[in-house]
Amino acid sequence: MPDSKENSPLVVLGAGVMGTAIAALAVGHGHPVTLVDTSAGARAAAPDAVALHLRTARLMGALPHDRPPGELTVEEAPAAVATATAVIEAVTEDPERKAEVLADLASVARPGTLLVSNTSGVPIDELADAVPRPEDLVGVHFMNPAYVIPTVEVVLGPRSGEAAARATRDLLSGLGRRGIVVGDGAGFVTSRLLHRMLNDAIAVVHEGRATPETVDALMRDCIGHRTGPLATADLIGLDNLADSLRVMHERTGDPALRPSELLLDKVRQGLLGRKSGRGFYDYQEATR
Repeated sequence: MPDSKENSPLVVLGAGVMGTAIAALAVGHGHPVTLVDTSAGARAAAPDAVALHLRTARLMGALPHDRPPGELTVEEAPAAVATATAVIEAVTEDPERKAEVLADLASVARPGTLLVSNTSGVPIDELADAVPRPEDLVGVHFMNPAYVIPTVEVVLGPRSGEAAARATRDLLSGLGRRGIVVGDGAGFVTSRLLHRMLNDAIAVVHEGRATPETVDALMRDCIGHRTGPLATADLIGLDNLADSLRVMHERTGDPALRPSELLLDKVRQGLLGRKSGRGFYDYQEATR
């Protein structure tokens, strides 16, 4: 297994909200990063998105001040995987898409290269079926925004190897992150608990018992939830939340994990939360 030094080269596949945030986290800690996306639009927008994340992180004091930033490269094809220390897949929460991407990455990576799936709920052992060396694959659930939240959920599947576990610890240490290891299974710990609550909060709004503002105020001021569940759903991305709930519902059969109709309606309308400008709240004025 290649060792993970401060300036080890990383590849992040997926230049969406999470991919650019993870890339910014790595660049801010001195790693050269190749960010890969097949979408020309996503590639064009990626440098500005990473730069904005870096500025935000520095303003919040969330990055080291004594380390020069790593170089960011944006590419269409994952050729850089062949020389990377670690590869982080950060595409949408679609099990088939993730499996396809991981298979492509594994076909280019050297044996022993750490393969990381950034997933909020797809079981790692399920994804391991797609790669020739399942012992190289682990799950790391970075929270949003990845450059601010210092703790991540680490998922070791039944076939994840000890070398991959060590490499994951080294990678996270180099990113200034604390990893907490949990067992494999749909939703792991954080999504299994949090997303159920968010789904219930959305159902309360759908039933007309309270507005999003009221639900969030009660949960913040009475329960101590930092942002409130509806604002949290908007931050996650309502499409990502729906996908994660769907994955868990299909694998557990738990009716509480079936995505709320109001959530699905928002997604169909393109009201995806902060990233689209509107979700349960309107962010367009703030964006302007």
